Amino acid sequence: MSTVVPARRLEGTEKNVWVELVSLASKHQAVNLGQGFPDFSPPVAIKEAFVRAISEEGSVLNQYTRAFGHPPLVNILARLFGELLGQDLDPLSNVLVTVGAYEALFCAFQALIDEDDEVILIEPFFDCYEPMVRMAGGKAVFIPLRLKPAEGKEVATSRDWQLDPAELSSKFTKHTKAIVVNTPNNPLGKVFDRAELEVIAELCTKHNVLCFSDEVYEWLVYDGTKHTRIASLPGMWERTVSIGSAGKTFSATGWKVGWALGPDHILRHLRTVHQNSIYHCPTAAQEAVAHGFRMELDRLGQPDCYFMQLPRELHAKRDRLFRCLTDVGMRPIMPEGSYFMLADISDFRAEVPPPEDSDEPYDYFFVKWMMENKRLAAIPASAFYGTEHKKHFDHFIRFCFVKEEATLDAAEEILRRWRGTRTAS
Repeated sequence: MSTVVPARRLEGTEKNVWVELVSLASKHQAVNLGQGFPDFSPPVAIKEAFVRAISEEGSVLNQYTRAFGHPPLVNILARLFGELLGQDLDPLSNVLVTVGAYEALFCAFQALIDEDDEVILIEPFFDCYEPMVRMAGGKAVFIPLRLKPAEGKEVATSRDWQLDPAELSSKFTKHTKAIVVNTPNNPLGKVFDRAELEVIAELCTKHNVLCFSDEVYEWLVYDGTKHTRIASLPGMWERTVSIGSAGKTFSATGWKVGWALGPDHILRHLRTVHQNSIYHCPTAAQEAVAHGFRMELDRLGQPDCYFMQLPRELHAKRDRLFRCLTDVGMRPIMPEGSYFMLADISDFRAEVPPPEDSDEPYDYFFVKWMMENKRLAAIPASAFYGTEHKKHFDHFIRFCFVKEEATLDAAEEILRRWRGTRTAS
C-alpha cells in the first residue's frame, strides 16, 4: 500500500485531548466531570418545538432552509443581540448560523487568517484555537493570564488571573491580524471585566486588528458578575466577530447550532467559507432554537427566564464542587462564569508520583491515574496552553459541574472516600 502524505496544514494538529481521555473515561466507567456537556435535558418547550418541527405532516422543516440561517432564527438573533450590542442588526447580513460555535470559529480563521498572519491567543484557551490557526496557515502568539492573588483572600478566584497590559501590548506587531477573546473563559471561568476589555479594544483599534470573541457561556455568570460584550465597546463592532452557541445557551450541545455576529464587510467572508464547506445547518434544530429565543426574549430579565434559571442552578452546583475538591485536598479556583473549575493538584505529587522515565505532563498522568484508580474523570489543564507554557501549568486539572445531582452525588462520594484514605494515611 502506498503511503498517503497528509496536507501540510494538518502538521501538529493530529493529537486531541478529547479523543484520548473521553475514551479512557468510558473504558474505566468513570464519573465524567471532564467533558463539558450537561447530562440533563434542555427546557421542555424547545424539545417540544423540535418534535413538532419534524413531526407535522408535510412539514417543510424536514427540508433545506436558507443556507446562512433559518429566517425565524436569524430574525430573533438580530433582534436580541441588536439590543445587547447597541446595534441595528440586519438578520441577513449581520448574522450567520453555523454548525455549533466550532464552525463559526473555523469559518472565522479560514476566512480571515492568511499565511504568516499572527493571532494572539490568551492562555488558557479552548484547545481548538491553536490548530485552527495552524490550519489557516497563521502563527499563534501566546500570552498567559497570570495568577495575582490578592492579599488576605481565603478563596482564590478566576478574577485573580489577569493580563499584564504591557506584556499584551508587546504581542501586537505589524503581522498581528487577530486576537481571540473568550469570556467567560473555558477552562478557567474568568469573566473579563469592562476595564480589561477596554485595554484589548484600544490595542485592536490602534493596530487595526480583528477580534474573534468567543462568548458561548455569555449567560453563565455568578455572584453579580457582569458579562460585557467587546463588540459593544467604541470602535469594536466594525472589527469583531462575536460567536455564540445554542448548545450552551439551552443545554442542548448535541443540536450543534451556533452563530457568528458581525458587520457585513467581515461576515461576507465567513459566509463564503460556510457555503463551500457546510453550506447548511439542520432546519428543525434551528426552528426549535428560534422558538426558545422568542420565548426567553419575552421574559428576559425575569426570574423564570432560562437565562437566569440556569446560572442560579449552576451556582449551587459550583459551590458544592468547590467544597468537595477543597475537602479532598485540592485547591480549586472559584470561577466567575462558565461551568468549569480548575483545581491545583500540587499537593498530590508526592502521594501520586509520576513514573521516573515519563516525559508526559503531570496533569495528564494524574487524570489518567484518577480515572483508573478513583473512577473520576477530569481534563488536564495543560491541554489549554501552548507548548512553551504547558510545563508551568501542569499542576491544574479541569472539572465540569454542569451535571445533574445524581452525577455530582456520585462524584462527591468518590471524593469523600478518597479524603478518608488520605486522612488515614
